Amino acid sequence: MRLKRQKKHRKAVKFYKACYGFRHPYKVLCDGTFIHHLLTYRLTPADHSLSNLLGDSVTLFTTKCAIVELKRLGKSYSESIDAAHSLITARCDHDKIKNADACIMDVVGENNSEHFFVATQDAHLRQKLQLVPGVPLVFGLRNSLLLEKPSAVQLQFAKASEEERLHMSESEYKMLKKRTERLLKTEDIRASSDGNEDVGDQESAMKAVRKTHTVHKRLGVKDGPQFKRKKAKGPNPLSCKKKKNPVNPNPVLGKERNDKDGAVRSRSRKRKRSRGGKKLVESDV
Repeated sequence: MRLKRQKKHRKAVKFYKACYGFRHPYKVLCDGTFIHHLLTYRLTPADHSLSNLLGDSVTLFTTKCAIVELKRLGKSYSESIDAAHSLITARCDHDKIKNADACIMDVVGENNSEHFFVATQDAHLRQKLQLVPGVPLVFGLRNSLLLEKPSAVQLQFAKASEEERLHMSESEYKMLKKRTERLLKTEDIRASSDGNEDVGDQESAMKAVRKTHTVHKRLGVKDGPQFKRKKAKGPNPLSCKKKKNPVNPNPVLGKERNDKDGAVRSRSRKRKRSRGGKKLVESDV
């Protein structure tokens, strides 16, 4: 369950960063009920627990009206009053002291220009702030803190603002029209001047070529380089195979030719005779 909650909280924070321009360190505006809840369930230090919830560093704020409201509740809230005094007091423009919920609504305004995360335990105040675009809400549930998902009004407002960014406004369209007209005029002027310059350049280039051609003719200099044609040469001797001496395919064994007569003499092989017979004769004797 904790992993699912963390994923939901990260998704909500990414939505407010992308669509409403929230940046860290995140500003968290706390009322008296939320401060009292943190102390009763010992979710201290408060900045550490809120930074774990939002995934980045946090600065905590409160209002003068919220502190006055805590003082009215009596001595039982003395610890929460001391904790509220340690927080940064957000500037509220009204002169008279109001209720904490009305004061927070004034500080937030119509579009939450200061980019506050509002932390409160008041369900009625949370319902009001859900109708204001770009106000993320934090509340406590026993010993855990939760970030409410963006309301339908906030999602619709973000979609409408994105569509407005994609399309041009009337002032932007007029500016673009004026710029295009100026660019077209300057391009026409340049094209006309470039055309005249090109004609003059071509004529001067032709004159220069003619002059050089006549000078070369007088001096007998050829205009372009003349290349000799390559004739066919013999094969590379290193790439050729060496000639083999002719070998007689049918060699005559045991025959030689005379130089004078040309007759063929046969050379017979000597026959080895066994001398076994002589030995037998000697034995008989």
